[in-house]
Amino acid sequence: MTTPQQRVLVTGGSGFIAGHCILQLLEQGHLVRTTVRSLARQDTVRAVLAEAGLVHGENLTFVAADLTDDAGWAEAVAGCDVVLHVASPVAPGHVGNEDDVIRPAREGTLRVLRAARDGGVRRVVLTSAFHAVGFGHPRTDHTFTEGDWSVLDGPGMDAYGRSKTLAEQAAWEFVEGEDLELTTMLPVAVMGPVLGRDISGSNQLVQRMLAGTLPGYPDIAIPVVDVRDVASAHLSAMTTPEAAGRRFLLSTGDAIPMRRIGATLREHLGDDAARVPTRTIPNLVVRAGALFSTELRTAAAELGHVKKVSNERARQLLGWQPRDPEEAIVTAGRSLVAKSLVATT
Repeated sequence: MTTPQQRVLVTGGSGFIAGHCILQLLEQGHLVRTTVRSLARQDTVRAVLAEAGLVHGENLTFVAADLTDDAGWAEAVAGCDVVLHVASPVAPGHVGNEDDVIRPAREGTLRVLRAARDGGVRRVVLTSAFHAVGFGHPRTDHTFTEGDWSVLDGPGMDAYGRSKTLAEQAAWEFVEGEDLELTTMLPVAVMGPVLGRDISGSNQLVQRMLAGTLPGYPDIAIPVVDVRDVASAHLSAMTTPEAAGRRFLLSTGDAIPMRRIGATLREHLGDDAARVPTRTIPNLVVRAGALFSTELRTAAAELGHVKKVSNERARQLLGWQPRDPEEAIVTAGRSLVAKSLVATT
């Protein structure tokens, strides 16, 4: 069945998930407008998308808007049926001032929602994250679902996780009583084909393995999802009536041990994966290092724990059928190699 053409605003058009959303929206024949912080970037963004297979590029337009300023947002949402609000500050791990991450995420989300409401937009699909669901909890065999929320001051929680949690909670509070539909998407670690030369947070792990800058594997497991499946879920949430008022966890399944991610790269990339580590890092070493390293402190909170993640709601309501996690890992690795992004310096 052909989806009726809609005018869609995608925030943060230079981003990893946003770029794949734009590619799929245009492929389906929609009219797409995207925000960039400066129109000086539009030619670069268009070139990156063209390299990735952009079609119907004439249906893509740009507008300047920043999450920290009201300017441009009324123009951005004008005439749009749907907003995919993907843009958000990304700063995993320790940051000097958490407000530098939390404030623009929360206030930026509210700024976009106000503009969408005032502009007569029908639905906003907000990109939240598993960080708003499965972090800060005591160790448990519980399978995480959309009914869970992260614990803001719990173990392993960081500024990025707090920013995603607080921004999403603020969004749900905002739409109460408003004539505006909200759907939130909660992807786990997003991997897959790189756009341009920017490497997203989760693809950075693959890059470090291929470059040989990761000394070994702590006993940590990471749930993975392919960026192309994240984008397709956003598009389905945009058009599925039952998606209104719902959260959707996006994961291929339970968490994958880091050593298995490395083994997958070695198995499929051959000589290009020659520097991928094979050794593990003892838990005692990680815990000792956590006394001095914020990165290891976060890792220590997750040692030996495999989080269980349900994707049943997305499968049932959106008809979502994600790729195997190995495909996301391998495609990420191959695209990094193809773009010469695995150098050690």
